[in-house]
Amino acid sequence: MIEKSILQEVLNEALKTGGDFAEIYIEQNDLNTAYMTDGKVESVLSGKDYGAGVRILSGFKCIYAYTNDLSREGLLKIARDASYALTGVKNVESRDFIKLDYTNAHPISIVPSAVDISKKVSKVKEAYTIAKNYSSEIVQVSVRYVDNDKKVLIANSEGLFAEDRRIRTRMAIEAVASDGNENQTGFFGPGRLMGFEFFDNVDIEWHAKEAARIAVTMLHADLCPSGVMPVVIDNGFGGVIFHEACGHSLEATSVAKGHSVFSGKLGQRIASEVVTAIDDGTIQNAWGSSNIDDEGHPTQRNVLIENGILKGYMIDMLNGRRMNMKPTGNSRRESYKYAPTSRMTNTFIAKGDKTPEEIIKSTEYGLYAKYMGGGSVNPVTGDFNFAVNEAYLIKDGKIDRPVRGATLIGKGSEVLLDIDMVGNNLELGQGMCGSVSGSVPANVGQPMIRVKKMTVGGRR
Repeated sequence: MIEKSILQEVLNEALKTGGDFAEIYIEQNDLNTAYMTDGKVESVLSGKDYGAGVRILSGFKCIYAYTNDLSREGLLKIARDASYALTGVKNVESRDFIKLDYTNAHPISIVPSAVDISKKVSKVKEAYTIAKNYSSEIVQVSVRYVDNDKKVLIANSEGLFAEDRRIRTRMAIEAVASDGNENQTGFFGPGRLMGFEFFDNVDIEWHAKEAARIAVTMLHADLCPSGVMPVVIDNGFGGVIFHEACGHSLEATSVAKGHSVFSGKLGQRIASEVVTAIDDGTIQNAWGSSNIDDEGHPTQRNVLIENGILKGYMIDMLNGRRMNMKPTGNSRRESYKYAPTSRMTNTFIAKGDKTPEEIIKSTEYGLYAKYMGGGSVNPVTGDFNFAVNEAYLIKDGKIDRPVRGATLIGKGSEVLLDIDMVGNNLELGQGMCGSVSGSVPANVGQPMIRVKKMTVGGRR
């Protein structure tokens, strides 16, 4: 994207007032979207964004500046402006670049830019029609298609030079069911680190029907009773509780500053012995994967918890300095407008040895949370409150009637210790994760699990 000689100039300019490390991150991002609701294609948009960010480290201090002026003068200016935040003398020179050599682990078959927009709109219409025709009680359907082609270049004063191309495709389907008095919503948003071949690998018909089915099922559900009870959380997006209430607390962003309940607990038991949790940015073509992170480090498979014992954290360079630990390939950012920090990629509870049938049968009474919704979490304490999009009561070891309005309330560190059964049906669900470095694609996942006691909010 930019000549290496200019990159060297920029890095040296950034180091001139005493920084001990400088980095430049450059990206070009091509985005295409199509949106349909109420039987009409409301918008079809294409856009391009590009820019660069310069980061300077001095010990534990971080300076960040960005621009969309990629001329030599523009890049030198933000490097110079950022350097003014430090007071000192230049004592580090940028080293000669050595290009990071790696094999692309995420092949793309059909680059979305090569596909006519009419074919993309056709996929949107197809999903819309399937969901709308599911039932006469479906009163509204919204479908959004998005493809994103991002090229990144990262170079730093230690001689690293790395490039990556990330192409992602996603479709989000929301269906609303109504009986004239009540409305209920169902949602699915499958996505992959893929091109247009996404539609050959993901069953859009199933996802559209499932979004509609959830809405109709919950429309006719009874109100959920409240109380403390066993809770069975199904696979896939059920992993959002671990992601939000526990995963963020295992990121160095919070651990390094002591803002996590898991700070200083390496080697200690923090979960039930049936729990193993992993963050893996290398899964082929997975939504949260990439070849390198946004500091240019190769992504990797990180075991966070093994049989209940805390084994590791997700670490970026700056917080790694604070912790005296090496980066783990987890440094991410939404765009050049954000400095990177430690973030999850594809984070999940590993599969166990129980079948879903065994888990349900062994539960005399409780709640079965089939599909989770959104929620809120206190990142310092891990206290959470999550909505359940589709839930059922369990009675006498069998799934009973559907119930609506269920919420799950608890603390992440306690839930980890109260998981007593883990299924063998691991699955991942796609979402966007927000934190201090912006919103990034992330997979959450788990097999079916049982938590022996949780507070369920509902109606008495």
